[in-house]
Amino acid sequence: MRKFAVNFGLDSNSFPVAAFKIMHFFTQQPSFTNRKIIFLGLFALIIHSVSAQKPSAIWYRQPARNWNEALPVGNGRLGAMVFGRPADELIQLNESSLWSGGPVNRNPNPGVAKYLPEIREALFREDYAAAAKLTQKMQGSYTEAYQPLGDLLLKQRFSGQPTDYYRDLNIANASSTTRFRADGVTYTREIFASAPDQVIVVRLTADKKGTLNVTAAVQSPHPITKTVAGRQGLVVRGKAPAHADPNYVNYNSKPVFYEDAAGCRGMRFDWRVNVRSTDGTVVADTAGIRVQNATEAVLLLTAATSFNGFDKCPNRDGRDEKQLADSYLKKALAKSVDGLRRDHVVDYQRYFNRASFTLETASVVNLPMDERLKRYAEGAADPELETLYFQFGRYLLISSSRPGGIPANLQGLWNPMVRPPWSSNYTTNINTEMNYWPAEMVNLSEMHSPLLTWVGYMAATGRETTKNFYNARGWTIHHNSDLWGTSNPVGDNGKGSPSWANWAMGGPWLCQHLYDRYLFTGDKKYLRDYAYPLMKEAALFCLDWLVEDQQGRLVTAPATSPENVFITDQGVKESVSVATTMDMGLIWDLFSNVIQASSQLGIDADFRNELTAKKNRLFPLQIGKTGNLQEWYKDWQDEDPEHRHVSHLYVLHPGREVSPLTTPKFADAAKRTLEIRGDGGTGWSKSWKINFWARLHDGNHAYKLLRELLKLTGMEGTDYAKGGGTYPNLLCAHPPFQIDGNFGGTSGIGEMLLQSHDGLLNLLPARPDAWAMGEVKGLKARGGFELDMSWKEGRLTRVAVRSALGGNCRLRLTNTLRGDGKATLKTAEGANPNPFFQLPENRYQTQSPETPADGVWIYDLVTEPGKTYVLLGAI
Repeated sequence: MRKFAVNFGLDSNSFPVAAFKIMHFFTQQPSFTNRKIIFLGLFALIIHSVSAQKPSAIWYRQPARNWNEALPVGNGRLGAMVFGRPADELIQLNESSLWSGGPVNRNPNPGVAKYLPEIREALFREDYAAAAKLTQKMQGSYTEAYQPLGDLLLKQRFSGQPTDYYRDLNIANASSTTRFRADGVTYTREIFASAPDQVIVVRLTADKKGTLNVTAAVQSPHPITKTVAGRQGLVVRGKAPAHADPNYVNYNSKPVFYEDAAGCRGMRFDWRVNVRSTDGTVVADTAGIRVQNATEAVLLLTAATSFNGFDKCPNRDGRDEKQLADSYLKKALAKSVDGLRRDHVVDYQRYFNRASFTLETASVVNLPMDERLKRYAEGAADPELETLYFQFGRYLLISSSRPGGIPANLQGLWNPMVRPPWSSNYTTNINTEMNYWPAEMVNLSEMHSPLLTWVGYMAATGRETTKNFYNARGWTIHHNSDLWGTSNPVGDNGKGSPSWANWAMGGPWLCQHLYDRYLFTGDKKYLRDYAYPLMKEAALFCLDWLVEDQQGRLVTAPATSPENVFITDQGVKESVSVATTMDMGLIWDLFSNVIQASSQLGIDADFRNELTAKKNRLFPLQIGKTGNLQEWYKDWQDEDPEHRHVSHLYVLHPGREVSPLTTPKFADAAKRTLEIRGDGGTGWSKSWKINFWARLHDGNHAYKLLRELLKLTGMEGTDYAKGGGTYPNLLCAHPPFQIDGNFGGTSGIGEMLLQSHDGLLNLLPARPDAWAMGEVKGLKARGGFELDMSWKEGRLTRVAVRSALGGNCRLRLTNTLRGDGKATLKTAEGANPNPFFQLPENRYQTQSPETPADGVWIYDLVTEPGKTYVLLGAI
């Protein structure tokens, strides 16, 4: 019945149109039998439409009680959290470039490079405590904090208690709706954030003429001035702090201040609220805009800041935020509200509709999201919730990261606090990267661009960090960054713990994103002109950062495994050591990618040879006494055996040094590590584990963790020791909210369905038993391939391969396929000739991805650019 509905374009907003189409089709049928079948289908469809909500709608029967129940809308730059309160609506607002501070001090702790030889000397005599104390001296300033813009408050007048309440977020068209009845009138609010017109649109309607009475007021946590613009507009102007301490810093008497004697720090902002149209009366003063006796009112909201680049003073050298806000508003005012909505939906859907994921559903779950999550946590099946979660991650990425804009931060685009958790910054020891894991695979490559652009800005400050802190070439960043491209080890010049502050491998990790963009798109100009130079410079830093240990192996020293602590043989807890597995895995990955990139570009042969020689001398992976992959230089115990960070498994995901297809011994060790770590953890940690288990081809274990990730929680604050889950609004609970868990969950589902890092395309490599029948469309793979896949009873029944670049497409799957008469498959032989699937040299590799296995078929499909090939399950 659902396919019948889709074929006629039915959703709850278009039922009358679809019904007309069906009835017209009914009248054209020649036989009574056909008419009877269609009539019964129409009747069932009507019943279904009345009883079921849209699968793309996240809906509720009550307003949000707090921020973690509000609903996010965004256009990559402007964000809003919609609470859905009938009488006192709260719409919390953000603008992506509004941060505290200004350009970084690129040498915040002069002279600290002198400590590096002393640290290494202490480490090689195994005096880890002395090394940690010295390492702590090599810290600089904390990052700045992402800021809220303010709130739009809608005070609506009516008597009595609202009834028939409903609110939703529809991710199919990126809009939020609130609806209720009061005094016999149905009131509706629709809110969306338009990227084409750079405004947030608030459309208020009543179903009885002249009964809408509402006042739109504004407030901000920052000092602001409010002025009236004509009879129906407000202008709000203010300034972000010159500095805001991280929320965990509690020793300064003035953690937030707005004054800057130099006239540099402290970003200006300007935001506007205007009544676009109404059939009522409008009066505005600084207390608010009052709309009376209306049937409809359309409010437009926009904002701009003086941000003018990571290296320019936002105050003294800032852009004209007033002119920018005014230009956005004037452009939007020239359009009708229907035109604004139409352009918004067209723009959004050209990204969102690229990919879909459906699973067989025994029965539709027609429940509000909070009740639905509770039911799911109690063990009920809900395949549509799982596919909705996948698509919700795509919705969030489109909404928080747009080409030409600012990258998504710890909270994406949405933050209500002046000192948000961990400054809502870019935490580059896992969280920032996790935000963008799904971007390429889920067909949202453009949304990856803000991060890739910001890597260049981080490298600009990172070149001076490596020089000033380490006397090294190249660039890197450490554990934290921000709008201003902070790259130094944070910690306020010695107050931070080296376990997190002094990790120096952010640059190599970000370079993986640069190279992955090339592997997915094949854009050689981008690789040559932008990505490769940055990758090469990061490799130069690593060459200088590596030193020989007593056995002549190349190691990092000092080295940490982010935020974790080991116990020495003497029973002492320490965090700074030598050659942590994560460090060595990141450098192996970077060297491998630079070697491949230079070969593809046909340049830098001498440098490529140098990297190859150094790579062969890197400190090796080690298997510990319990069969686990060691995290540390020695086989030490962890202070917390179930620590949320599993950083040493970078080599499994997102790295490619370890894989069941090429290094089964080390894949088994990685599996043992996960068994010891356990399935607990914070929201993002659980998301990473979904990706790990998918890379190990254990779909049932990955699925178990996906179900646990979707555990309903109301946990607030930062007590993440109690574990994470999902808030009622589907945002991930670290706790508190961190958006990386959402993106990591979407990435994990993608890895369960398709992998392309192992020298071929692995189809349904980690499909759980629960997903016996389904369909996914629009998934991207490296090499420029895009796939649609349908399966039944676990067996692929149809695969469509779209080739953007041409070349050999090697497929690995667990049942036979045949061409549809136009596509020719042959059994794969030898190494994959497609250069995008060349595997790096790997001393641990004991078999090839093509090694025969029971119940596995490997095919080659020769493709041409721009063509689609259809493959069918064998009859």
